[in-house]
Amino acid sequence: MSNMKPVALQLYSLRDALEKDFEGIVRRVAAMGYVGVEPYGGMPGGSRNAADLFQELKLEVCNSHVPFPDEANLDSALAEAEAFDLSRVVVAYMPETEFATLDAVKGVCERLNRASETMRANQVQLGYHNHWWEYKELEGQATLDVMLSELDDEVFLEIDTYWVQVGGLDAVEVVKQAGQRAPLIHLKDGSLSLDDNMTAVGAGKMPVPAIVEATAETAEWHIVEIDRCDGDMLQALHDSYRYLTSNNLVRGRV
Repeated sequence: MSNMKPVALQLYSLRDALEKDFEGIVRRVAAMGYVGVEPYGGMPGGSRNAADLFQELKLEVCNSHVPFPDEANLDSALAEAEAFDLSRVVVAYMPETEFATLDAVKGVCERLNRASETMRANQVQLGYHNHWWEYKELEGQATLDVMLSELDDEVFLEIDTYWVQVGGLDAVEVVKQAGQRAPLIHLKDGSLSLDDNMTAVGAGKMPVPAIVEATAETAEWHIVEIDRCDGDMLQALHDSYRYLTSNNLVRGRV
């Protein structure tokens, strides 16, 4: 595929291993060939030390997940962006209960818009990463339609395509609809059952090639994430990398 985008790894996939041997695990990720990484906040040993290691290994930091940057968390979110020299960060999660009704979804968008204004005043753009509960229908309207309508244009989306599909929508159509509003695309795979562990990318039921093709002109990064899996996580991440690169879906380093 022409116009292949670089592939990164969301380090949350390796959270347990990183707690035990941060440097050793990150070196193994770099050796696999991933072009970049996406920290999940609170890196073992501190974000600045992590940034130094990433720089040594020539791992680009494409983005970082941060807690919702309200008054209590604003300083930590900005510090995370500064540590990794980022001009954008992503809110990783908001509770399912906040997406129960259309009014609730609109309230979430209002909060994100206010937080975005504060972050932009500090030269950092804010985005939002979904789980399955954001992608459903409420009162005959798709939640995504409401969010794209209510969110300021400056608030971007990091679309987790697996959770979109688990939530009941077509991930290919969702990324097409989001277009340039979604510069970061999470790729994961599995049975599409909420309770099952995930698989290496390419070993499950996700239409990965179609998702990559649909985002070829709009995505800046394709980011592998496996929340949990059977067997060895490092092997699953390596298998994911080899599947994506050997099929010319993403650009790696090796």
